[in-house]
Amino acid sequence: MQTLPYGSWPSPIDATLAAAHDGHPEFAGFVGAEVWWTEPRPTEGGRRTLVRRTEDGRQESVLPAPWNVRSRVIEYGGLPWAGVMRAEGPLIVFVDFSDQRLYRWEPGAEPIPLTPVSHVGGGLRWVDPQIRGERDEVWCVLEEFTGDGPSDVRRVLAAVPLDGSAARDRDAVRELSDGRHRFVTGPRISPDGRQAAWLAWDHPRMPWDGTEVILADVNEGGTLSGPCTVAGGPEESVVQAEWAPDGTLLYVSDRTGWWNLHRLGADGESVAVCPREEEFGGSLWRVGNRWFAPLDSGLIAVVHGLGSTALGILDPETGELVDAAGPWTEFAPTLAAQGTRIVGVGASPRSAYEVVELDARTGRARVVGAAHDDPVDPAHYPEPQIRSFTGPAGREIHAHVYPPHHPGHVAPGDELPPYVVWVHGGPTGRSPLVLDLEIAYFTSRGIGVAEVNYGGSTGYGREYRNRLREQWGVVDVEDCAAVALALAAEGTADRRRLAIRGGSAGGWTTAASLAVTDVYACGTIIYPILDLTGWASGETHDFESQYLESLVGPIAEVPGRYAERSPSEHADRITAPFLLLQGLDDAICPPVQCERFLARLAEEGRRVPHAYIAFEGEGHGFRRAETMVRALEAELSLYAQVFGMNPPDVPTLELTK
Repeated sequence: MQTLPYGSWPSPIDATLAAAHDGHPEFAGFVGAEVWWTEPRPTEGGRRTLVRRTEDGRQESVLPAPWNVRSRVIEYGGLPWAGVMRAEGPLIVFVDFSDQRLYRWEPGAEPIPLTPVSHVGGGLRWVDPQIRGERDEVWCVLEEFTGDGPSDVRRVLAAVPLDGSAARDRDAVRELSDGRHRFVTGPRISPDGRQAAWLAWDHPRMPWDGTEVILADVNEGGTLSGPCTVAGGPEESVVQAEWAPDGTLLYVSDRTGWWNLHRLGADGESVAVCPREEEFGGSLWRVGNRWFAPLDSGLIAVVHGLGSTALGILDPETGELVDAAGPWTEFAPTLAAQGTRIVGVGASPRSAYEVVELDARTGRARVVGAAHDDPVDPAHYPEPQIRSFTGPAGREIHAHVYPPHHPGHVAPGDELPPYVVWVHGGPTGRSPLVLDLEIAYFTSRGIGVAEVNYGGSTGYGREYRNRLREQWGVVDVEDCAAVALALAAEGTADRRRLAIRGGSAGGWTTAASLAVTDVYACGTIIYPILDLTGWASGETHDFESQYLESLVGPIAEVPGRYAERSPSEHADRITAPFLLLQGLDDAICPPVQCERFLARLAEEGRRVPHAYIAFEGEGHGFRRAETMVRALEAELSLYAQVFGMNPPDVPTLELTK
């Protein structure tokens, strides 16, 4: 063991390696007996490809660059593909990111567009496709812009012909729903084909606040009639609905305070299938997320847990729940079932997300795709701790603590390590406890990381989630500060070398923390929200355009609160150095927020050391390898300069003073 100061340990985990392993497989499903999923390609412009695993175990990317399988519906997208197996091979429909058109693909042929182009606003967008072979159609969600504003948009259920006749004819797209609801998910058709179910909600609610389950009849002509609400409501969040093979409608609702699985009874009443104080669902940020999948046997595959998620098999008749054996401690909200086979995406603190198949008959689980392969000796990975802390008013705060760790280096015995508080986005989200090479990039150099699942995070029930109602910029800031100060008080972290970083809503919390507390020596603010009034007045996309009504309060009633909490209004209070990172194509947190913030900082005549890096071609969430490399190295250089560290082989970030 060699003794070197914290932050100066040499590490094999450089920014290029971390960037190459950013992202994970998503939207796994079956096409016949084959398993398919989407997978990131950071070194190919950040696109997502579609991967096929044949029955003999071969894996191939079926769509070469520049095809990018990703939807932009509600900007966060969702399930972008569907497939069926025919005698002549697979038939796939998918959404391409560049033009948002729906395409049809078959082996040996080029993709054929199924939907037209619109030059109005954001055009036409599609998500959550379901192939209806008996009608030669794809049923999905259509998002159609009616003007140039971000909220000039309508969303309906739609049927797209598989023969390509709608590629140049908008009128060939059949609208299935009446557009009475602002947001909808894709329809799920009952086993007998006579009914369809989907979710819907309206402004100002978000899907984790209140949604409705809509049930309608499917007529012989393929139209829907008699839609009615059968579950959910303004204060009941239903995040998924599916049909069981026996024709029973199943759905995940938080009516008990927890997202639990329910069955719609014959009398129309909701029946809890497995009532537990844990979550069988999560926040519906993307259309088509799936936390459960019914099996032909009547059993149900479920992703569930408290603060973490496991893959289990539930017997709805007895309530018995058996989890899959294996190293995975976190499963993503993507499940599919065929016969007795279940496919999902799982990870652990020692392995990145990989495609996992579970056999419901034997209980055997195995990796079938995107298998984790250690790019370095795993001795360099962090060894995280699951912690809880006490915040203001005695409230419990959940966190993951990653101490500095290196197999060949230690720090001098009298030195305490620097720590960076990581703030997740959303803010209605959660930091999962999984292997992340970006975290390892810091911990292997001697910098600790603390992920805070502050009040408002998912995974701990509705009461914990509701702590953030009208308290955004207060509870999140207080909880992060409480964790940071507790780590310092117990001797885990150096009180003088605490930092905070986060992206999107996490960027907001980071900036707000620098403005209203003296806890942190510096911060990294990534594609943030900085001006609440501007963000609530047309500067963001439609999905979140009224999110602040619950997070902050109705702007018509409490306009002063919007100004009071905005970091852009209090640039004069920020004294700690900061790094500001922004994508220039970000439609969710646009660059104007950063520009206004920096202008006000300049107006105040403040000479705060800082750097602003804006990236061409990047949106909300960096996806290109070269972007992530520069961002990581800049962040490390900020900490090195502020904390007095000397990390090897890291370009110096020039700070404006």
